[in-house]
Amino acid sequence: MTRVFHRHTGAHYPVAARGDGVFIEGRDGKRYLDASGGAAVSCLGHSNARVVAAIKAQLDAIPFAHTGFFTSEAAEELAERMVADAPDGINHIYFVSGGSEAVEAALKLARQYFVEIGEPQRRHVIARLQSYHGNTLGALAAGGNVWRRQQFEPLLIETHHISPCYAYRWAGIGESEEAFGQRVADELETKIAELGGDRVIAFIAETVVGATLGAVPSTPGYFQRIREICDRYGVLMILDEVMCGMGRTGTLHACAQDGVAPDIMTVAKGLGAGYQPIGATMVGGRIYDAIRDGSGFFQHGHTYMGHATACAAALEVQKVIAEEDLLSNVQAMGDLLDRTLTERLGNHSHIGDIRGRGLFRGVELVADRATKEPFDPARRLHAHIKAEAMQRGLICYPMGGTVDGKRGDHVLLAPPFIIERQHVEMIADRLAASIDAAIAASAS
Repeated sequence: MTRVFHRHTGAHYPVAARGDGVFIEGRDGKRYLDASGGAAVSCLGHSNARVVAAIKAQLDAIPFAHTGFFTSEAAEELAERMVADAPDGINHIYFVSGGSEAVEAALKLARQYFVEIGEPQRRHVIARLQSYHGNTLGALAAGGNVWRRQQFEPLLIETHHISPCYAYRWAGIGESEEAFGQRVADELETKIAELGGDRVIAFIAETVVGATLGAVPSTPGYFQRIREICDRYGVLMILDEVMCGMGRTGTLHACAQDGVAPDIMTVAKGLGAGYQPIGATMVGGRIYDAIRDGSGFFQHGHTYMGHATACAAALEVQKVIAEEDLLSNVQAMGDLLDRTLTERLGNHSHIGDIRGRGLFRGVELVADRATKEPFDPARRLHAHIKAEAMQRGLICYPMGGTVDGKRGDHVLLAPPFIIERQHVEMIADRLAASIDAAIAASAS
């Protein structure tokens, strides 16, 4: 009998007893290879001595001081470091406790920016279908996943959605990826015109779509076209890199590979690597200046924002990534993971697509490769894959509703940046076995 209100009330979870690099060991001694970093969180694995020492040192100094009264050395140094490495134009960092909080802050900041500069008529947010931006009400409203939104619709603010940049599913016959990307990017301009060019606050998108689509990058030129449209209408471009950012795709910021810089960007998971809860809203200079020169006060806040211990942990995480050149390993092992998955699963009769960047990879399952028809949702194939993988000592991140929020299954992989060649082999072998077992089990 448990008194913990778990995510699934009928589930029986093993007790995590200790971390050992890329492995988590249960209380019963069973070891699990963490091939998804939980939910793309644990980028340094589970036992980095440097980060643990930094946390202990901050606890010895002062664990927490409310930001309504104090700042901390850890927060100041972390912000300086993040700005130095940020996309062009970003010059301030607003620290929070996680990804949903970061997105919530970004949406409210975008609205307040226009109030501050005398454009209070702007009220609309545009996002993409099949996106996920978090579970607080504002972030959930921006998200475009039917299943996550459905029962909470009466509580959500009005938002608007355009098509995802998901060429595998939605590119026309004979249509190139570039042409498809331009076509769906142009939907933003159509939507802005429909709502009123001076009434839209922001467009928000995941640079590489994570949980809901399974590591889907944009097509070449897509975000450059989005940037042009936003600039034409004075709309803020918000990039959500909570899952795909902070090195996950092989560059510190995923948008570097798309050749664009946002007005606001959200990060979280890889920022603190799970050693402490932390996220951040990264803010462009003109937005910060408008608040500073206007009311001087962002009308928002949380008790634990800028938490000193969380900032100390994140600061050390970022130092480790840089000083140990882990982004080079993300690139090398990411390429190897892609090749190995393609070798093991590329000709599998029920694998439709293998995609992603760096150590952020997705495998989409189909009932029929030729038609791309997904499996019947009633089979709950993704749930079977998770169960079979756990039995084999593999932690991966399967999800359903890939196609439209209801149909489709994929597996997301986001292993720690410290993985080695033998771990890649283990991931591919165990995942392949788990998929075959799950397909058989779900058919019975």
